[in-house]
Amino acid sequence: MRVFHFTEQPYSPAWVDHGGALRITIPNSKCDPKLAGDLLHRYYDEWQLADELGFDIMVNEHHSTATCMASTVVVTLSVLARITKKARLLVLGYPLAHRPDPLRAAEELATIDVISRGRLNMGFVKGVPSEFTPSNANPVGIEERYWEALDFIVKAMTTHDGPFNWESENFHYRQVNIWPRPMQTPHPPVWSTTGSKHNAQRLGERGYTMATLGTGYATKPLYDAYRESYRASFHREPPPDRFGYLGLVAVGSTEAEARRRGELVADYLRTLPFTPAPFRNPPGYISVDDNVRLMKAGGRPPSRTQTKDGRIINMMTGSVQDLIDAAMMFCGTPDQVYNQITQFAESCGGLGNLLSMTHAGFMSHEDTVENLSLFAKEVLPRLKEYKQPNQAVAAE
Repeated sequence: MRVFHFTEQPYSPAWVDHGGALRITIPNSKCDPKLAGDLLHRYYDEWQLADELGFDIMVNEHHSTATCMASTVVVTLSVLARITKKARLLVLGYPLAHRPDPLRAAEELATIDVISRGRLNMGFVKGVPSEFTPSNANPVGIEERYWEALDFIVKAMTTHDGPFNWESENFHYRQVNIWPRPMQTPHPPVWSTTGSKHNAQRLGERGYTMATLGTGYATKPLYDAYRESYRASFHREPPPDRFGYLGLVAVGSTEAEARRRGELVADYLRTLPFTPAPFRNPPGYISVDDNVRLMKAGGRPPSRTQTKDGRIINMMTGSVQDLIDAAMMFCGTPDQVYNQITQFAESCGGLGNLLSMTHAGFMSHEDTVENLSLFAKEVLPRLKEYKQPNQAVAAE
């Protein structure tokens, strides 16, 4: 099992004075650029430590928010490609559906793959609902635009015998011929996220790595939908490295110390309500059927998950123990954390990539360093040797 260190690079000072909105409408007068620079330098120091400790690295991109300062993740990736040495660099995600120019995306990512000497994993996402308004993009038709943009990027990266043209309703290009081409062949590994069986099946058909974000014990049906489509397309079982899962991680030398860190990491989930209502569900972003289900659930995007024994919890208000019980968080001593992770992997039928949010919110540099170091020393080696249940072990 590979483990990726993840932080959203928050600007946590604004979290104590946000006026009810942490996303889209929070004025940037609440951001001190000097303090933002200090925080970003700190996050890069922690990523370098993660690289030295044997972690891989995950980064993402969000816009107009105090919860994630990586509004241009290509900058983050560019710096990491140069200052890290061993870690795989996973961007999850790199939004496509509200970007007008997938050619530029292909050029950016190919260049980063070359700078990193072939360590890039390309994780594409549609983009969160609240960010369609500030990007001035039309949420109608995002599925079609997303998959076409992804197909275009792959073609641009794998065409080496001269330019090609691309004509469609969404994109028009002449003489596509990216320089430099990526180092990895045929292209850097493709990842995507999903919370639906339909998209899990589409990812399985293509053999792309599928990640789910905090889906807890509702994860196995998604993995099974992927496996079914993968078997139909490739006539074999998908290896464990085709599955990723994002969970919050807090480890301590004592259970009490881990629980204290767990409270800090859980603050990430507690920011989710602070998105102004007009931006949460723009018309056209999800289907009519999904909107009906949302209305029956109270009109908000799903925030509920369930424990292994079927108990329903709210991930935004649940206690640390609730989050542990739902596999939203892996928290405790090194032995406890290892057992929680492997038990969850077994419940899914195999899990090759743990995307560990090992920093969030108000967690200090000292706590983050200890969280990473203790995990690397006492959990990571065992996870690297962990034998996957009922899965082909060798990666393709």
